[in-house]
Amino acid sequence: MLGFRKRLSRTAVLVLAAALVAAGLGAGWLVYNAASSDRGPPSLVGAALFAAPALAASYPKRDLFGAQQWLNTPPLRPEDLHGKVVLVNFWTYSCINSLRPLPYVRAWARKYKDQGLVVIGVHTPEFGFEKVLANVRTANAALGVDYPVVLDSDFAIWRAFDNQAWPGFYFIGADGRVRRQKLGEGGYDESERLIQKLLAEARRAPVADSIVPIPGVGPQAAPDWADIGSEETYVGYDKARGFASRTAIGRNHAVVHRPREVLPLNRWSLAGAWRVGGEFATLEGASGARAYVFTFG
Repeated sequence: MLGFRKRLSRTAVLVLAAALVAAGLGAGWLVYNAASSDRGPPSLVGAALFAAPALAASYPKRDLFGAQQWLNTPPLRPEDLHGKVVLVNFWTYSCINSLRPLPYVRAWARKYKDQGLVVIGVHTPEFGFEKVLANVRTANAALGVDYPVVLDSDFAIWRAFDNQAWPGFYFIGADGRVRRQKLGEGGYDESERLIQKLLAEARRAPVADSIVPIPGVGPQAAPDWADIGSEETYVGYDKARGFASRTAIGRNHAVVHRPREVLPLNRWSLAGAWRVGGEFATLEGASGARAYVFTFG
């Protein structure tokens, strides 16, 4: 996606320095998404929190613990979670819908760790650059993700859980059963109450910590769903919408684009020499820019 979702009261023009755009991690931060690739269904906006009787009685330990690459921890084993309440969060670091819940997930991991909660982030990538281990490590550090993260680049864990969206949350009791599934953003108070309930069951003692809103900053800030007037888009030609430069995108080869004096609402353009690939765009010249006219009101 071009731009970050912020609360703005009027139409704004966002011009991003092209030096920020590069293949790999740099591109990832600019291509926030709420739609999936052909490997899975779209990310969801809003939250759907529901009991999951159709899920297996116990979560798929073989696929989760059979994964080879873990970050922030040695590879976890089933015995490491014996008697623990587990929150499994499917996410990917360039997805805006995955980023906005992170302030809550981080807070829960720290707040309830000593009471028996284990948070596991399952990093299932949408784009190729999100499969690169170094990129995920860098993103984890930048985002303050210090709880265990397992790489799921082949979607094996995603399929084992029959997950359907970024983000996806699975609340697992100390008995090893998936007790609730939540897809999408929001519903954080209800989710925390469920965590407290599962911990109380496991500890056989009340867990009644206060539940307070947790503010996010930048791309992790909560959206104002009632005041969003522009959809997201992509810079890669596979999913780009609203492109309005004078020159057409050159697929996988450099094209010099001239800036437009005026852009219509919800349209974006390039200036300078850009090579546009399926997932991201790379600046080929010494300087360049991207512009996007958007509104949130």
